[in-house]
Amino acid sequence: MKRRRLIRLASAVTVMTLGGVGYAAHRRSSNPYYGGPVSDHFDGTRFFSPGQPQDKDLVELARWQLGGRREIWPSHFPSPFAADTPPERVAGLRVVHIGHASLLIQVAGRNILIDPVYAKRASPIGFAGPRRVNPPGIAFEALPPIDAVLITHNHYDHLDGPTLARLWAEHQPLFVAPLGNDAIIRSYDATIAVETRDWGGTVDLGGIAIHLAPAYHWSARGMNDRRMALWSAYVLTTPHGALYHVGDTGYGDGAIFRTVRDRFGPMRLATLPIGAYEPRWFMQAQHINPEEAVRIAMEVGAAQALGHHWGTFRLTNEGVEQPAMALAAALDAASLPPDRFLALRPGQVWTG
Repeated sequence: MKRRRLIRLASAVTVMTLGGVGYAAHRRSSNPYYGGPVSDHFDGTRFFSPGQPQDKDLVELARWQLGGRREIWPSHFPSPFAADTPPERVAGLRVVHIGHASLLIQVAGRNILIDPVYAKRASPIGFAGPRRVNPPGIAFEALPPIDAVLITHNHYDHLDGPTLARLWAEHQPLFVAPLGNDAIIRSYDATIAVETRDWGGTVDLGGIAIHLAPAYHWSARGMNDRRMALWSAYVLTTPHGALYHVGDTGYGDGAIFRTVRDRFGPMRLATLPIGAYEPRWFMQAQHINPEEAVRIAMEVGAAQALGHHWGTFRLTNEGVEQPAMALAAALDAASLPPDRFLALRPGQVWTG
């Protein structure tokens, strides 16, 4: 009985952290976050990625959770890079990995955080769920003045409510998020200023345009709000070139990535997820693997790519170092030099 309770707890945390299944979401017909018009990716209650698979069912979740083949992670996986102390402003382009999917982008005098997570666990509960195995690559107190915070979607490894509330209290940045996520963010502080946009929408940051672009993913904050808030990638058009950031996505047919290049031209930089991809039969629709990440970098014409979403929170089956090793193999297979696509570690700085 104890084992069954632990499995149920692990499954519930997985649903809320990764958005793994949609069986419970269909019990609720109203959307608590968003009430806009029907579109080609919103049916009036739930968002979806046109032409792409959406939900796994409970049987598939149980098959994954009970299937074994999970590599053991160390309790600590410290970064070889010391915690960074960023300059207050940067005229050019500087990127620092905070950990997992959290990045600080300093460009053209602006400081932009993406999916900042400072929690010890990427989980809705404090005593269970994926635990951080290395400290943030920038201490919260060492952050420079933050002008904007971009949220890609509402899973707990990307939207950390207490961190967002603290950022608002200390920096009062502009928050940008896909449709519906404003209600979630403001549940942590009702005064937070959030600009929400649909795919294709743009927010101006004074010399930098923030564009929301499609991703093949989904959303869930609890057991009953499956796909009720939108998810997105971002393109930042800046004086130093176009920057493409994906929080989570599957590869699908690749059309959304080719569209990014068609609309914005070749990317100066692409920051792409490279972890949380095993087992492929379960994860392929929602998380790319390193080989697909290399393919995307090439399709968007990225002069440089940086890999995130690995090595901090254990979400799936692969070992802690496997994404970096798989990325190296994928670059070699594509005849690309290793420094063209770096697997970032917390505190690691890239300038361009």
